Amino acid sequence: MKRLAVITGIIMSLIIIGIVVINIHQEDTDITKKQTRVGFIFNHVKDDASWGQSHYEAMEICKEELNLLVDYRENVPMDEGCIPVMEELIADGCKIIICNSYEYGSYAKLLAEDYTDVYFFHATGVGEGDNFASYFGRMYQIRYLCGMVAGLQTQTNEIGYIAAYDIPEVNRGINAFTLGVKKVNPKAKVYVRFCYSWMDDELTKAAAEKLFDRYDIDVMTVHSDSLAAYDVADERGIWIIGYNYDNSERYPEHFLTAAVWKWENFYLPRIREVLQDKFVGKHYWEGVEQGMVGLSPFTEHVKDGTYELVEEQLQQIKDGVFDVFYGPVYDQKGRLRVDHGECMTDEAMLNSFDWYVTGVQIDED
Repeated sequence: MKRLAVITGIIMSLIIIGIVVINIHQEDTDITKKQTRVGFIFNHVKDDASWGQSHYEAMEICKEELNLLVDYRENVPMDEGCIPVMEELIADGCKIIICNSYEYGSYAKLLAEDYTDVYFFHATGVGEGDNFASYFGRMYQIRYLCGMVAGLQTQTNEIGYIAAYDIPEVNRGINAFTLGVKKVNPKAKVYVRFCYSWMDDELTKAAAEKLFDRYDIDVMTVHSDSLAAYDVADERGIWIIGYNYDNSERYPEHFLTAAVWKWENFYLPRIREVLQDKFVGKHYWEGVEQGMVGLSPFTEHVKDGTYELVEEQLQQIKDGVFDVFYGPVYDQKGRLRVDHGECMTDEAMLNSFDWYVTGVQIDED
């Protein structure tokens, strides 16, 4: 009997020790047990139904899943004035700083060198460092699919494109969209007008009105964070293909689909890596395979048969058997820019797009 009691006591002790060891292990591995402060820098506002809101809603998902306390700062100056804002966030205990616009890059990189125990993420940039990462998405893949939608939807074969600036990022999207249009509708043309602003509603509206006045446009898209061009299109009964965010509920009569950001598919794994001490300081350029970019659901206005064609092309991109700038690709003057069997390099797509493909018509005064 005494022997049984001794054995029972030993077993109970081992169980108690095991429970303690398991609890200690869980405490060591539970990266979300302690709340982490994150500072998020916006170049505009977080509820703009566009670029800002795509980041904000993604961070709200991360906040819940990873136990984050996120301090959002809106309308932060895109010059050296952003430095004291970031320093204030760091002083408040933020261990991660995220900046959502290209202009913040050099300042964030500078601060990363001074605050080595803080991790910096810079959207749309290309820099890297021990505690600094930049990131962007291969939105050109989705632009191509949007071009297919536009090419199938148009009846006039005149498609409008309101763009912010003639820079590689924007030109890459214009070219990809036009290649998508031409794949399904060789007769169509894409008329582009630059508004020279990301967010100015008046400039964007004026550019849209001029473009729509000059051509018989019945489908349009944008590369701008302003919704002003959508408003003009909606008033004129022009089909809308959006960018950044799904605005189908805002424009129920004329919205088709949108090229949207799914930042949570980037932020969740990257922030988790920070919490696990597995941060990698590099430049990320992720596409449909990683889920950073995508198409919003098609509305009832999209023509029958479009979904099937677009899905087939999307799957080819996911499978790696096709990408947008596979040759042959010709420019506006008929010169061969990408030969058959070749593909543009990431370096060329990111930094050297100063030309347009066949089918692009730049509208100027």
